[in-house]
Amino acid sequence: MPNTQDDQQTGDPNYVVGLDLAGRRVVVVGGGSVAQRRLGLLIASGADVRVISRTVTPAVEGMASSGQIGLELRDYAPGDLDGAWYAVACTDEPETNAAIVAEATERRIFCVRADNARLGTAVTPATARYDGMTLGVLAGGRHRRSAAVRNALLEALQSGVVTGDSEPAAPGVALVGGGPGDPDLITVRGRRLLARANLVVADRLAPPELLAELAPDVEVIDAAKIPYGRAMAQEAINSALVEGAKAGKFVVRLKGGDPYVFGRGYEELEACVAAGVPVTVVPGVTSAISVPALAGIPVTHRGVTHEFVVVSGHIAPDHPDSLVDWPALARLRGTLVLLMAVERIEKFAAALLEGGRPADTPVTVVQEGSLRTERVLRADLATVAERVRAEGIRPPAIIVIGPTAGFDAAIPDSARTAAAE
Repeated sequence: MPNTQDDQQTGDPNYVVGLDLAGRRVVVVGGGSVAQRRLGLLIASGADVRVISRTVTPAVEGMASSGQIGLELRDYAPGDLDGAWYAVACTDEPETNAAIVAEATERRIFCVRADNARLGTAVTPATARYDGMTLGVLAGGRHRRSAAVRNALLEALQSGVVTGDSEPAAPGVALVGGGPGDPDLITVRGRRLLARANLVVADRLAPPELLAELAPDVEVIDAAKIPYGRAMAQEAINSALVEGAKAGKFVVRLKGGDPYVFGRGYEELEACVAAGVPVTVVPGVTSAISVPALAGIPVTHRGVTHEFVVVSGHIAPDHPDSLVDWPALARLRGTLVLLMAVERIEKFAAALLEGGRPADTPVTVVQEGSLRTERVLRADLATVAERVRAEGIRPPAIIVIGPTAGFDAAIPDSARTAAAE
């Protein structure tokens, strides 16, 4: 990166290099929180770490008791750096840190001085590990600046804005869960793979903003499954995935929520495996849990509910193809989350009431959860169907039934528990 004017004025004489410390002695003088933060990477590097300090934090003591480091509870003394390849001075006494640096310099051992980086002979970079790489950023001892740049680089790599791959993605298919709708709620791995796609087969509920980030040469196939309307046959979707991969493309099947929660993801995996196409599955944040959470509703809560059940509402309770035991659901005391249920809410409410669920059971309906257009409707089991029609609630929407559906963020936990009892 080119020097900024600030860098030109202050100067940064540090030479960036990676040290192989495996099996080599590293002496850390000081056992407080500063040392604690630095020990993890030293241990991970395989170094023979020796800590010298009068007192240590419980975490450092735990590292010693587990055999990860050697520990001597005493003052630093000249000669402690004997045999060391690298040293870290991080006591809270400037004169002691200066003495450690002086000994290290005399022995030609590079030494980091934690209290004043410019007075040491080495500087610890802000580091991060990513996909087999180690990132290190130095800013002339200005740790906040180096940490900020490190974080920005890591986020850019994780999001796919910057790629760390020099080779094109190998042909194959990735089944990626896009989350509940907000583009920020896709997983880091999902976004990274999406950025490498040559072909994207996207559902209607997949975050559309993610498609706008794709390069102009990326082909996008609309596999929209509009409820109770036009739909691309599952067989055609399977064929698009297989044919794209066999044509040498890296194909991302981008879905809303999670691929395996009412997403037919496993059917697509089976089709790819049968055709000899390699498949990667990237779980997503399912709307069944995330949408209620964003609306202030936990699907479980201590002392209130010990279970939650997620049910597809694409088939009515009285339909011969229904696999759901609605009388059993009605007898449960926990949380019931209905997906794809708006069109048949009257039948689901009736089945639960008939099975014994109290009419005043709280119900919350969240339309277009996580998006700017989100709408939240609160009712009870006896009135929810009428309220949904009166308010014009439409898919996609999540319906939450049970005690936690009545939670209000302004009500303290003690009041909720007392009410449940």
